[in-house]
Amino acid sequence: MFLFLGVGLAWRQLIQGKEYSVREKHQSQRRILQPGARGNILDRNGKLLVGNRPRFSAVVHLNELRSAFREEYIKQVRQMRDAGQSRSRYTLKREARAFVIQRYLDQLNVLLGHAQTVDSRELERHFSARLLLPFPLMKDLTLQEYGFLTEQLSTKSPIQIYATSTRYYPYGSAASHTLGYVVSTDAISEEGVPGGDIRTFSFKGKTGKSGLERSFEAELSGESGGEVWTVDPAGFQYEEPVAQKIPIKGEDLTISLDIDLQITAEKALGDKKGAVVAIEVGTGEVLVLASKPDYDLSKFSPYLHSAVVEDINERGAWLNRAIQGLYPPGSTFKMITALAALDKHIVNFQDTVNCVGVHRIGDLLFSCNARYGHGEVDLAQAITHSCNVYFYEVGVETGIKNISAEARRFHLNEPTGIELSYETKRMVIPDREWKKERGFGPWWPGDTANTSIGQGFLLVTPLQMATFTASLARGETFVQPTLRHNASPSPSAVSSEPLNIPREQYAQLMAAMQNVVETGTGKLARIEGLPIAGKTGTAQVRSRGKKSTLGWFICFAPVENPQIALCVMLEGVDPQDGYTGGGTAAPIAKTILEKYFSR
Repeated sequence: MFLFLGVGLAWRQLIQGKEYSVREKHQSQRRILQPGARGNILDRNGKLLVGNRPRFSAVVHLNELRSAFREEYIKQVRQMRDAGQSRSRYTLKREARAFVIQRYLDQLNVLLGHAQTVDSRELERHFSARLLLPFPLMKDLTLQEYGFLTEQLSTKSPIQIYATSTRYYPYGSAASHTLGYVVSTDAISEEGVPGGDIRTFSFKGKTGKSGLERSFEAELSGESGGEVWTVDPAGFQYEEPVAQKIPIKGEDLTISLDIDLQITAEKALGDKKGAVVAIEVGTGEVLVLASKPDYDLSKFSPYLHSAVVEDINERGAWLNRAIQGLYPPGSTFKMITALAALDKHIVNFQDTVNCVGVHRIGDLLFSCNARYGHGEVDLAQAITHSCNVYFYEVGVETGIKNISAEARRFHLNEPTGIELSYETKRMVIPDREWKKERGFGPWWPGDTANTSIGQGFLLVTPLQMATFTASLARGETFVQPTLRHNASPSPSAVSSEPLNIPREQYAQLMAAMQNVVETGTGKLARIEGLPIAGKTGTAQVRSRGKKSTLGWFICFAPVENPQIALCVMLEGVDPQDGYTGGGTAAPIAKTILEKYFSR
């Protein structure tokens, strides 16, 4: 019998000892995860765009109230017994906990003049799933309330002031679509935190939901920390942590936006629907990425209220019109038609077309923007005064195949690849095959005429037109836009394809675009002493069943040494808006250029 007992003890301690050690660990230890703070987002000049601010709450640790819970439970049991009543132990324990917590909450109510009550359901969820974490009595204390409570509460009080961090947006709605926002999450990283095999409690973390917060989640999110505690059979802690890892803040991100220029653009847009994109020509860095209507990011922190969501929905403010809005580019697309015609030797700068105000194609009459026509115009004059008739005739002669091919050389048929989620992929550069595949019937010369002036089936984004403008300024076919700022600037990646026109024709094209601002349709963008190359555009669209207009203006400056390329797009929502490229969009570009070159 002694031999049998010895073998049994040896089996338990030597062979199964590890298994029981693991069981004991699982029963007596708990792990608490705490997310690291997110990194800051800074503009190209080091100004803080998104940071962290403290969020103060008054909390109690349920671990310290065990005796109070027990005393209140016994008291209620006696009262039930004296009254000859009976209730379940579970119900009495739950009511006892709520009574004790309300007692401490009432202390805060007296101090701060509130009348809050305990949410018993929230308390029980916390007790069963987050026992080792502090239970919040009052959340989001103001700085005044925080200061008052730190003076009034005893250091021995179970009520403690607990600080967490939440996102801080010092510029409110500025660049809201680009910066994006975060939401709460329970899924925080456990990498490097000890105790992966034991029961874990986790503070809520933050994860990027949109904009740069989402795109650069891996860099901005901090490294989680945590502690491992020894607990009693009821799950309350009773010893110092047996293991610990300090959370680490995420990396700071410096982006290409110039917040002062961004605010200037947004103020210039005002209450109009639209978008502005500004690109540094030499590097492709995006200086401005504005979309209106927008939303105030400060209302997203510490969490998003349903009333805010409803307001954003009603105003249609979720849409980032700069990268998601699809619009016909109007007469700004005439630069593509001109490049295709020059490339295929359809025209030169000496050829003229007689504009009488209309152009007949088959049985259809296509009107010019000048009611009584422009008379004899060459290519430079047609660009300067945005003559539709010239481009109807030249476009049809050039052919849709060549025009669409030229647009694709500038990558207008695909996303730009900027570092933002949800950039649209539905842009349209139409041709015969595109129309046939969608069952829209054969391609007619009238379709080519409409496409040649930026109407018809064409759909592009303001960001695409901004990259096209920057590419044209460099004499190249593609500039890669980026929101990352490089302190040591280098030329952006460009396609290997140069413009397929001689230098002399390119210079004449630039002179024509400069004349647009000096004497043509874009005169309202003119700045004394600053040579600007521009092109206006006005497109007809339907909004809520009504015809309306889009106002476009693209430009770059200075002409001889381009530094900044701009695209302004205004979206009419009513026929009374009457937006035009020269009358509405060009003045906004002027305001932005004045700000940029004033420094």
